[in-house]
Amino acid sequence: MWISIIIMNTNRLHRLSLSTVVKNYITSQSESRIRNANKYFHLRRSVTTVAKTSVFEVNRCLIYPAQIRSVSSTTQEKSSEENEKNFQRLRPGTTIDEDEVNKFSKLSALWWDEAGEFKALHSLNEMRIPLIRDVLVSLKTIDQYDVTRPLEGFLVLDVGSGGGILSEPLARLGASVTGLEASEESIKIAQAHLIHDPAIQDKLQYVQCTVEELAESQAGKFDAVVASEVLEHVTDASLFVTCACKLVKPGGSIFFTTLNKTRLSYILGIAVAENILGVVSPGTHDWEKFVPPVNLQHMLEKNNFITRLVHGMCYNPLTNRWTWIKDTSINYALHAVKPLEADGQQGHDSQKIGR
Repeated sequence: MWISIIIMNTNRLHRLSLSTVVKNYITSQSESRIRNANKYFHLRRSVTTVAKTSVFEVNRCLIYPAQIRSVSSTTQEKSSEENEKNFQRLRPGTTIDEDEVNKFSKLSALWWDEAGEFKALHSLNEMRIPLIRDVLVSLKTIDQYDVTRPLEGFLVLDVGSGGGILSEPLARLGASVTGLEASEESIKIAQAHLIHDPAIQDKLQYVQCTVEELAESQAGKFDAVVASEVLEHVTDASLFVTCACKLVKPGGSIFFTTLNKTRLSYILGIAVAENILGVVSPGTHDWEKFVPPVNLQHMLEKNNFITRLVHGMCYNPLTNRWTWIKDTSINYALHAVKPLEADGQQGHDSQKIGR
């Protein structure tokens, strides 16, 4: 997850110059870090380009990542020595990366600290839950329903459920929720927290397995599959999306919130956030894993899904609030549906948004 810092030009808030931040980064880092940055974007030249951009456009959203749950995928081709190391950390027959699982297992005790590492995830519920609720309610065939439990009767899968931050609220809305998580420690925290709310204990279950394994046994079972802040931690996004799509029943929905793959997301999210601000430790995110919305749409189309919504998101840590924005260059949400009959004509209905 990334945190978007909105820098407003008011009497109380001083406008931050992105060019100054990047210059400080260059002067403070070693030559090896500079070469690494240049390897991606020729950072020195891009700094000049960014500095010429509208101050409002550049400073509007300063994104930095928060440490979150993760389900990772197969590794890319590397040297024989690196491949041997990767084989040891990858679970045979799955797309789970043990390094990723261990990284977030260490943070499992912090899942329900609303002022801690995951406070942005708690705040994100204010946007993602209404999105999921409103979309699913619109698919109901009845005119009346219990407004306190509008998702009654829906089967929902929360992929990468972590400590249950999203799973529990969905269950309180009446949905029968399955939380899918790779980390045993995170599942233990989620199950322990569930005890505090007996009213939803029969509505929520947690399963420790991979999305690939579940797709083999539960294909076409769920009314909705949610992968919120997970896709950016998966090394084989196409395989992950394909397996997630298999779990959706015809007429069902799939939801993603994730990060775009742009120069801005690299400069602000990795160079600035990890190496200058120290919001999280360096290496928390890998820019190569980020997925542009247009690429995600293509993956969904290959699985006969129709994209209905792509929208940008921005987070203000000063108020701990998320807002919807038109710009999808950093954080975005996507909703797609699986047609009742895959007639191959879904492409013209898709909403083509993103870069």
